[in-house]
Amino acid sequence: MYDTIVIGAGHAGCEAALASARLNKKTLLITGNLSMTGSMPCNPSIGGPAKGIVVREIDALGGEMARNADKTQIQVKMLNSSKGPAVRALRFQSDKRMYPREMLKTLQNEKNLDLLEGYVEKFLVSDNKVNGVLFNNEEIHSKAVIITTGTYMRSRILRGHSFKEEGPDAQKTSRGISDELKELGFEVIRLKTGTPARIFTDSIDFSKGQVENGDKEKWTFSFDNISYDRPQVPCYLIYTNDETKRIILDNLDKSAMYGGVVEGVGPRYCPSIEDKIVRFKDKERHQVFLEPESLEINETYVQGFSTSMPEDIQDKMIRTLPGLENCRVKRYAYAIEYDAINPMQLKPTLESKLIEGLYFAGQVNGTSGYEEAACQGLMAGINASLKIDNKEPLILKRNEAYIGVLIDDLITKGVRDPYRLLTSRAEYRLLLRHDNADARLMKYGHKIGLLDEKKYNKYLEKEALIGKYKEMLKTEKIAPKKANSYLEKEKGTSINESVSGYELLKRPEIDYKDIKELFNLDISDEIVEAIEIEAKYSGYINKAIDQAKKMLEAENIKIPNDFNYDNIKNLASEAKEKLKKIKPLTIGQAMRISGVNPADITQLLFALKR
Repeated sequence: MYDTIVIGAGHAGCEAALASARLNKKTLLITGNLSMTGSMPCNPSIGGPAKGIVVREIDALGGEMARNADKTQIQVKMLNSSKGPAVRALRFQSDKRMYPREMLKTLQNEKNLDLLEGYVEKFLVSDNKVNGVLFNNEEIHSKAVIITTGTYMRSRILRGHSFKEEGPDAQKTSRGISDELKELGFEVIRLKTGTPARIFTDSIDFSKGQVENGDKEKWTFSFDNISYDRPQVPCYLIYTNDETKRIILDNLDKSAMYGGVVEGVGPRYCPSIEDKIVRFKDKERHQVFLEPESLEINETYVQGFSTSMPEDIQDKMIRTLPGLENCRVKRYAYAIEYDAINPMQLKPTLESKLIEGLYFAGQVNGTSGYEEAACQGLMAGINASLKIDNKEPLILKRNEAYIGVLIDDLITKGVRDPYRLLTSRAEYRLLLRHDNADARLMKYGHKIGLLDEKKYNKYLEKEALIGKYKEMLKTEKIAPKKANSYLEKEKGTSINESVSGYELLKRPEIDYKDIKELFNLDISDEIVEAIEIEAKYSGYINKAIDQAKKMLEAENIKIPNDFNYDNIKNLASEAKEKLKKIKPLTIGQAMRISGVNPADITQLLFALKR
């Protein structure tokens, strides 16, 4: 008898299993091939806009992805470093071979976690409650089951008009789970994604590309701040051209996507190269990045060149790219179709509304990306464990975390195409920054028991230092005589009267490094930069906080789960249909449902008061 069974060992499954085990739940992780644990079938990278902040949030809550990314990075870059703090995000090129290996080691060393290789045949369900799974004709019982099957449910690989029934990297597909979910009443949808070709690195002429090096700064995703001395490798930027475009347009009917073979809906924000050519006809060229996959293998990933063309057409397309004229192709690109569920059938805890104790996380919920999957797995593992202990669930609000934005979007709006987290999806993105994930979420990680005392105390010490030096910089002033020799030389500016360090930080040309120099501060950059962000953006931050407070007022008005919307006479029929289907927990969630208008909310509020 287990407390929790996790199905699938992708990024969602790994986080779910580790969270459950670390919360003292006897946990079983079942996956088709343990050597594919935490695999990267697509882009060998972690992070990026919004996604990089999610990785920091995972770490603040006590998850594993950030630590594993730090161990296995081969290029480190802070994106948008010259822009405002709301859009800064860390991105690592990860070693595709090392990342899964290190994650599997972590799983194997977890004391409350058992690993089992194979495929689940059936769920054990009675009275609309899950009791375990059927595996190799043997019943394995548990209090909760978390499904993290990724893109493996009834998956098929497509190139041109031909297809194979298999998952990523030629792994076996899972057929039975889709039919089982349909029988249980779940709405199963069909989605599509894809991955570019892999090229033998030693066959590429990199001199024809623009070198894209990582940062010299030793950034880390984890707040542990452990810097691993890893070799850093460059990426290269090249572009498509008129010949690339001609070959694609001449052969468009041979593409699986445009030839009628694809059933699923593809990702809007990561389209195939033929989709880019068709949708952006006037664009002369498209970016393509040549990215290393691993220090251990002779392979390069052709980022931005995903396609479902036949191999012979792909070969012609690839050789139009600068530096790839004489390349050797290790593996051609493909599209992959797979089944997912409608995430509007889930609660904010990621437990299903239909079957008690059955949770879903990752691409099975219609998302794309390793980071989106990992954070869902973490939240499903946490909430399954809290429910077993009869404790209140952890539901992150939209103003608290990108994780909260993602889950709320999924369960409230559903998906039409694979969901990708973007900064534009967060209305409070100035509050959800790379630098403050610990301040936003470590209290939760510590409270539920995933964050150890050492890490939490380190965070408390940091917050105390920020408070101490902020007060010092607000009270301590610097005179023009002392400041101007430095300011005129380094910044081409000056001051006319004594000014506090905090007021000086508000000036756009002054940054935290200047303050450290002028006030002779022997503290970490992290501390002074936190003070700088508050000083420079306090007006915007306070405005966002006020807006969030108004949103929270609506979130505090609860809607009973058994509320009868049919009794509201003046409620629009579309709103009534949506509300009955989604069953929002609060007025705030109801307001975000497409098709529910302000007039409907007014009627709902009147009905609740009655």
